Amino acid sequence: MSDLPRKAVTRTAKLAALPLGFAGRATWGLGKRIGGRPAELVARELQQRTAEQLFKVLGELKGGAMKFGQALSVFESALPEEIAGPYRAALTKLQDAAPPMPTSTVHGVLTERLGDQWRDLFLEFEEKPSAAASIGQVHRAVWHDGRQVAVKVQYPGAGEALLSDLTQLSRFARLLGPLIPGMDIKPLISELRDRIAEELDYGLEAEAQRAHAEEFADDPDVLVPGVVHQSEQVLVTEWMDGVPLAEVIDRGSPEQRDRAGQLLARFLFSGPARTGLLHADPHPGNFRLVPGGDGEEWRLGVLDFGTVDRLPGGLPPQIGDCLRMTLEGEAEAVYEVLREEGFVKEQIDLDPDAVLEYLVPIIEPAEADEFTFTRGWIRAQAARIADIRSPAHQLGKQLNLPPSYLLIHRVTLSTIGVLCQLNATVRLRDELEDWLPGFLADYSNEAAEADETDAADEVDEVDEADDDQTPVGTPA
Repeated sequence: MSDLPRKAVTRTAKLAALPLGFAGRATWGLGKRIGGRPAELVARELQQRTAEQLFKVLGELKGGAMKFGQALSVFESALPEEIAGPYRAALTKLQDAAPPMPTSTVHGVLTERLGDQWRDLFLEFEEKPSAAASIGQVHRAVWHDGRQVAVKVQYPGAGEALLSDLTQLSRFARLLGPLIPGMDIKPLISELRDRIAEELDYGLEAEAQRAHAEEFADDPDVLVPGVVHQSEQVLVTEWMDGVPLAEVIDRGSPEQRDRAGQLLARFLFSGPARTGLLHADPHPGNFRLVPGGDGEEWRLGVLDFGTVDRLPGGLPPQIGDCLRMTLEGEAEAVYEVLREEGFVKEQIDLDPDAVLEYLVPIIEPAEADEFTFTRGWIRAQAARIADIRSPAHQLGKQLNLPPSYLLIHRVTLSTIGVLCQLNATVRLRDELEDWLPGFLADYSNEAAEADETDAADEVDEVDEADDDQTPVGTPA
């Protein structure tokens, strides 16, 4: 039996101890303030100690605890530097590491799902896992036809552990809120719970990965490993080497950071347009920078298609419409789209100009030809929305996030968080123009008119040139 479902009481006890620890530190903080230490300094220390304990516990567990930690980790760039610095390493560790399950448990799953002669399927099989995630761990192997492969083995009882952890975490979600300014933790946990069944289904994951691998085959920018074999609890895919994105974040060159950032943005917007699917787990552990051949640029290697949003028509065109009209300052039109899509509930009336003012700073990266995503920028956005005295905070509380946009919203925010960790300079507008429906709705008409005008001018120039030439055969 795996250590994942084993001792559920122990797991629950660890998670249950978190709010007690928070309460104890709050008492410690009060004592420090009474003792004369500045409240702001005490609050920072309190937040730092809380975060350190939280991620220490999450890092020791798999299941929902680790999944929650991974989802939260992409937002560390929104934290004040003096808070984020001390435990950034712990956050990064959550993205692609966890205690492995016993070898006997791995063999048991492989025997049950691939048969007693499962070793005959492989020329080689490494017993030590190369990576461990929230519901399974990966072993490197050589398939019987000689291909290098990654064998993902699901932890027995993973579903129960996921549900148990997330239920426990949701009970004290409000205590976690202050860790990430401007972020509501409870909807994040609820959304993770809603996706459990899909993520446990390796058949659905294989289907999504095949769709991406076929669409991006021979793509110069994106590499998706092909699916080799799939059964319940076991997924075998082609092995992919490369530089983990966590390493690029930690010590990558400026060129690597910018290239990774550009390709992340490209994959975010092109994926739904090309496959009808949105890769919905964009933490650094799921990406690699893969060297291109013959002097070509780096490619973005993409892993783990266990969580996807199915968007048969691509991203909703209302997103592009709203973004374009916001950039053009069309407050009334933006407000109307938001109301029609359910972002503004019927019983609420807001000032369209105030809504536009709320949105403009957030979409700043889409306005420039290129934009450098920094921790300072995202911290400023988080602080603006989190400050209870600010108009942005008050307005944000009145906006609603429709269920159909929940996953799109989280994926976009998570990707922006990773871009800020990379400190990448990205031509985001290029990707929006190429892949986001609705973003060029008006511009396309203007471009067509401009092309017609240019063509007419060229004809006129040719006619004038012809008039100036002496006809062939005319005497001098």
